[in-house]
Amino acid sequence: MSRSVLSLPPWITHALRAQRGPVPWAAVGRGALAAGPVLVAGMAAGRTALGVLAAIGAMLAGINDRPGSRRASVKRLGVPALAGAVGLVVGTAAGERVPPLALTLLLTGLGLVAGCVSAVGPVASAAGTQVLVAAALGAGMPVPEPGWARALAFLAGAAWLLALRLALPTPGALAGDFRFDGERAAVADVYDAIARLLDAVGTADARTRRFALTAALDHAQDALTGPRLRRWASSSAERRLHAQYAAALPLAEAATALAWAGDPVPARAAEGPRRLAAAVREHTPTGPLPAPSRDAPGLRALDDALLHAAHTFDRDGGHRDLHTRRRTVRGLLHTAFGPGGREYGLRVALSFGAGAGIAQALHHSHWYGQHAHWYWMPATAVFLVKPDLGPLVSRVLCRAAGTVLGALLFAAFAAVLPRPGGLVALVAVCGALVPVATRHFAAQTAVVTVLVLALVMVGGEPQASVSRIAETLLACLIVLIAGHLPLPGRRGGQVRARLAAAGEAAGAYLRHVLDGSGSHGGSDGSDGSGSHGGSSGHHGPGSPGSPGSPSGHHGSDGYGTADARHAADGPDDRATRWTLRREAYRALAEARTAIALAAAELPALARHSAGADEVAVLLERLVDTTTACAVHLDDTGRLTPHLTGQLAEVLDELAARGERVGAEVPRPCSARPAESAPAHSTRIHTGA
Repeated sequence: MSRSVLSLPPWITHALRAQRGPVPWAAVGRGALAAGPVLVAGMAAGRTALGVLAAIGAMLAGINDRPGSRRASVKRLGVPALAGAVGLVVGTAAGERVPPLALTLLLTGLGLVAGCVSAVGPVASAAGTQVLVAAALGAGMPVPEPGWARALAFLAGAAWLLALRLALPTPGALAGDFRFDGERAAVADVYDAIARLLDAVGTADARTRRFALTAALDHAQDALTGPRLRRWASSSAERRLHAQYAAALPLAEAATALAWAGDPVPARAAEGPRRLAAAVREHTPTGPLPAPSRDAPGLRALDDALLHAAHTFDRDGGHRDLHTRRRTVRGLLHTAFGPGGREYGLRVALSFGAGAGIAQALHHSHWYGQHAHWYWMPATAVFLVKPDLGPLVSRVLCRAAGTVLGALLFAAFAAVLPRPGGLVALVAVCGALVPVATRHFAAQTAVVTVLVLALVMVGGEPQASVSRIAETLLACLIVLIAGHLPLPGRRGGQVRARLAAAGEAAGAYLRHVLDGSGSHGGSDGSDGSGSHGGSSGHHGPGSPGSPGSPSGHHGSDGYGTADARHAADGPDDRATRWTLRREAYRALAEARTAIALAAAELPALARHSAGADEVAVLLERLVDTTTACAVHLDDTGRLTPHLTGQLAEVLDELAARGERVGAEVPRPCSARPAESAPAHSTRIHTGA
């Protein structure tokens, strides 16, 4: 049979796809020590119901316990836990005092706000999920304790896991201060990604490797910018990591420019970043670094960046700017309550409100039999209706399959395990499996189903596997219907919002590079070769850049020729450029993720984002070309006709996109934009 006949539609292939990677043994250990022990503590204190809530808090925190730095985990685990505690208080108070119809309307309104806020980012999305799940628990799981006691128990469980995350060293992390092993691994991964991109220059893998470099830079930036009591890093180990991250940015810029040019580079070009990665990971000196040839602007930029990195590593410090800008309140509100956020909020509100209303109706009609709670259906709807976590149909299929499997497994375990000791052990085992199961939503659902059913039975409820399967299938049906209902405004708002953000970031980056071109001093040669000496030596202590070195690198501070030029231009200009470039590539990555998820929906929803991937590719070409222009301007002070032609071509294609891309785009009018500043606006419209 032909390949096309055997191919599956995207909404099926996405449901079958699982993340790959090594087993996170540290997270597995934390999971085993989290839910089970807090449940035992509650039982020992005679407060089993509070122990169950504490175990649920630890379980939800375990779902958010992903690889990264300890500092970043404070926000990633703590903010959603605080939101969950608020949800418990609100849900408990409303469940005790508000009649069913008003309660449904209240929960629907809460779903609208939480859904809008979830559009802000991953941490906000996790907080939105937990506030709704906890509100459903508070309203639909009656226990004798007051709302504030429930909230404290929930927070205690999450705080216990967070304390384990901060206190326990990562297995095998023997180099340097173990508190920063997450940051160290993230920065080392950046240098490795640069080396892999250089290896792939001129091949079909270069684009994928550039995506991987963007992901590594995003991860390192997030790892280093976690919450802190002081504005700047206070320890020498952390300051060193900040400097090493900053030293990677010019290397990434040069590697991206080389990948854009597409000309293969010598194999030794990747050896320097690879040695820097080892130095970061092992907390050792860099040693001599092989210098690449200097016969192209990108290679000269790479050589200068390597010299700068060697100087930064060897003096154990340097620039500590992480090249990030704090998001403004106005920007956050626009993201949350703009078109994309409103569409997200409406979908969550419809699904959560309908789930809560139907669950209450079935509960009051005694469809649940002897069960005193109705939280399962609305909580299931919340986990399903998260467009930033996966396509709707994929999550529905995985949730249904995972719940059936988990409920059947629990029924088998409940028939043979002693109570309550066997159930407590089952909770501990499932807590350990959560970090591994998060690689696939069906596996995560199966593990969480077993864990929650065990907790409910420990709390005194009868075995409820069959009713949980029925409620889950009903929730899946509700979410599918709500997700395909016509909504006010245009559909695909999340994709258009991400594309609009990427277009704005790309325009700001391009404007800065072109408007700043007048500050670069040009050379007589179009390739800049007349102002650079060749280099075939090694960078390191007592080598190129050191006083008396015969290599041809000069500068009293040990920086390379590029650093001397940039010192003349001013460090703030380069720092701003790196900040804008990071924002542009991060926005592009977020847009590509949103587009990929939208494309894996059923055709009725996927058609609303048709063509968005083509716009993203054009924006990617624009940012890559802008990076090549920046490197060339650093080298020669002017742009070649080839570069300006490439800019004009990609901008013309963007302008021709009609509804998706507006016509107000920058036009480099000559090969020397410094002499003829762009007269056109650099705002890029994406139809959002």
